[in-house]
Amino acid sequence: VAEPVAASEPAPAAAPAASGSLTDVPMPQMGESIAEGTLTRWFKNAGDTVERDEPLFEISTDKVDAEVPAPASGVLAEIIVEEGATVEVNTVVARIGEAGAASAAPPAPTPAAAPAATPEPVAAAPAAAPAPVPSPPTPAPTPAAVPAAPAPAAVAAVANGSHKVRSSPLVRRIARDNGISDLSVIPGTGAGGRVTKDDILGFIASGASAPVTPAAPAAVPAAPAAVPATPAAAPSAPALAPQGLPRGGSQVEKMSVMRRKIAEHMVDSRRTSAHVHSVFEADMTSIAQMRQKWKNDFISRNGTKLTFMPFFLKACCDALRQFPHVNASIDGDDILLHNDVNIGIAVALDNGLIVPVVKNVQDMSIAGIQKSVSDVAQRARNKQLLPDEVAGGTFTITNPGQFGGLFGIPIINQPQVAILGIGGIIKRPVVVDGDKIAIRDMLYMCLSYDHRLVDGALADQFMSHVKHTLENFDESAIG
Repeated sequence: VAEPVAASEPAPAAAPAASGSLTDVPMPQMGESIAEGTLTRWFKNAGDTVERDEPLFEISTDKVDAEVPAPASGVLAEIIVEEGATVEVNTVVARIGEAGAASAAPPAPTPAAAPAATPEPVAAAPAAAPAPVPSPPTPAPTPAAVPAAPAPAAVAAVANGSHKVRSSPLVRRIARDNGISDLSVIPGTGAGGRVTKDDILGFIASGASAPVTPAAPAAVPAAPAAVPATPAAAPSAPALAPQGLPRGGSQVEKMSVMRRKIAEHMVDSRRTSAHVHSVFEADMTSIAQMRQKWKNDFISRNGTKLTFMPFFLKACCDALRQFPHVNASIDGDDILLHNDVNIGIAVALDNGLIVPVVKNVQDMSIAGIQKSVSDVAQRARNKQLLPDEVAGGTFTITNPGQFGGLFGIPIINQPQVAILGIGGIIKRPVVVDGDKIAIRDMLYMCLSYDHRLVDGALADQFMSHVKHTLENFDESAIG
């Protein structure tokens, strides 16, 4: 699927750099086990000036999302792989030309563009050709052959109408979301008249998209109208409207690579592990008071604020060292007891989540843990993580409580055997000192564990250790 995109779409864009020396921009290999990547976004258009190490495009793999910098300075002469395409590593996705070649580029394209432009008419011809071909047989007395031919023709006509203007999948999705059925009404500023993201967003912001919306319903009956002699073909056209909306008005949105991988991993984990859950309550009042007491001094000494997360990592690390079968994984009939404590931290992103790993927590202080957590969380949100930074975890912590939840029941992050869900820290009246009622900062924690290896007694002992550490935290560990 990616090859036709590379053959037809970028051909006109190649013209601007036809006369200069070109630097290939390959799809990078983000880790040894990564064989392909999906190009999710271009930060530059063909013809734009780029600087070396400036973010050029964004990719998504089954390990990590990342921004890829430009390997050289110059002009983005050619975009070969469009947004949404998945290609193998080392595939050339673009070419960068010398900055001086930009001015000489416009005259050169004419001869170079001729062969490159050929695929577009050729690609358009098959789409247009089937339409006239079924027309003559329409009055023919062969009803069985008539529905077979016009149905694809109608679909081709709809598809042709939505793609007659060159644009990326992202632009077409924005158009669908805003009810814009005809991109030809939007002036394209990209190479070869391509409608860019900025073009369509500017068009929508101007309010000019309103008259375009009624055009969509008009296009729907147009398909069945082309085949009046075939009533059976009429229902097939409304089944897929030009805007990509199926019956019922539901909007179709393509799953991102990250979303698909999350879905696969979660379903696989449910199939693999025998999930059991244990919920404990912890009094966080003492730690809340420590944070308040040390917050200013901690920032001045470490350059980052003190959150609750390093306390959870420290408490879990101590418990994992005490109960190594929770810091383990299963390999067939073998149990792997890990010497190091590598704790993954679930980080929520706009389109999913990612779990960077803080390595060797057993060797870190509270300050060191906080710095590592802040660093990987920030780089995860900026899509700057390396593949090794999301691998090798032996235990995971997820914190749905930051969004207001009391607690969550998480799914185990394979091949680990346990994950801790942290709930919200909420002031509640509780019984203390035998029979007194006091307002305390209370927390629910849920441990999901794999019953193939971890029994209920072991899980509760582990959680009791975590609870005790949190409620009796040594303040000297902060200083």
